Amino acid sequence: MLYRFIPVAFIVGLLSGTPALAQGSSQQGMLTCRTSASLGLILGSTQRLACQFRANSGFTQNYVGRMNRVGLDIGITAGGVMVWAVLGSSSAIRPGALTGRFVGASGDISVGVGAGANILVGGTASSVSLQPLSLEGQIGLNLALGVAGLTLAPVR
Repeated sequence: MLYRFIPVAFIVGLLSGTPALAQGSSQQGMLTCRTSASLGLILGSTQRLACQFRANSGFTQNYVGRMNRVGLDIGITAGGVMVWAVLGSSSAIRPGALTGRFVGASGDISVGVGAGANILVGGTASSVSLQPLSLEGQIGLNLALGVAGLTLAPVR
């Protein structure tokens, strides 16, 4: 029975602590990423991503990326979708601002249809925060808790 409460406790912990960057930031748009299938390798996993940033100012930009997770990761997923609110301290995020590496906490659980949470900070000069957490939908049988790294590069 304890295994049912671990993901809930992890997600509550994620929600209770937001990075300092978020305090002086405003929402600049939304980042939507489609994830590849993933095989949890007990101590970590890697997923390829195809993402699109839609800025509040009207422009869109496509990115490719990779999500690496270190920590407990057991199971398999068929892929899914992650959506983040993009926060920035400037009045308008410029094209390419999401390029770079984001790091933070991550957790997923799937039994058939699943959900996940990721809080990540980074981008150009660590000026962007993907907040407050990603909403992730996936299909599979998986439990993952740990530290995540997301690397994004613009599609040319």
